Amino acid sequence: MSDAIESKANNNGHDETALIGRESDVVPGRFGEPLQITHVQYSRGGGSTAPKRPLFLCLHGWGSNEADLAEMMRYVAPYNDFASLRAPLTLQPAGRFAPGAYSWLHDCVDTGEDLDRDAFAAAKAIDDWVSANIPDDRAVVPIGFSQGGLLAIHLLRVHPERYRASISLSGFLAPGLVRGTAPADDRIAPLNIPTFFGYGNSDTVIAKPELFAMSAWLDEHTFLTAKSYRGLDHSVSLDEFSDLRGWLAVHDIAPGIL
Repeated sequence: MSDAIESKANNNGHDETALIGRESDVVPGRFGEPLQITHVQYSRGGGSTAPKRPLFLCLHGWGSNEADLAEMMRYVAPYNDFASLRAPLTLQPAGRFAPGAYSWLHDCVDTGEDLDRDAFAAAKAIDDWVSANIPDDRAVVPIGFSQGGLLAIHLLRVHPERYRASISLSGFLAPGLVRGTAPADDRIAPLNIPTFFGYGNSDTVIAKPELFAMSAWLDEHTFLTAKSYRGLDHSVSLDEFSDLRGWLAVHDIAPGIL
């Protein structure tokens, strides 16, 4: 895509190109360029075995793929359906990356306006996929790790009415510097959406101020349960899974798991 991008207005009269930023020097492409979901792994029965229970929307982290959180869901909520989405951006097999490594963002951890643009583009792609593939009357609960944790929350900042609850594991928050990248922020708080935010207090990828900012924002905008895990790096733990299972039972999202 060239620097001279043709201006285009969306249905709300906003200039969509204003949400597309500079070229990335990490993952090829522009921060905020439109994305599309093309690969999904479903739970047993094609994700329709337990249609009266919420469906989990699994969002992996940097350098991973749709198989990652699918394995976790068999422990966290074995009686619920899930759809595990593959991020649209491919990381080239070189050095630390093997084939099958993907990203939602144009860097491992974007910052500033770059993060706003990428978070919106990825959340919009995910929400569009949900609209096209999940019945409107089916409850949906995003659950994500790292980049996926960012997006599990950013989906609320794009379309909060669609999501029953949200789970962010070691996630982080887009700062909201670019107008139009978190268009539903003022609609979230009245909905009192349950959220679970778990993170390690020894995380060496997401700085502590960013974790605290995420927790503070969620506390202001949602019905938050936050858990910090001593000695845990940028990862998940059995203690975290246990707390998450309890939280799911309390909120009647995955009953019968305790």
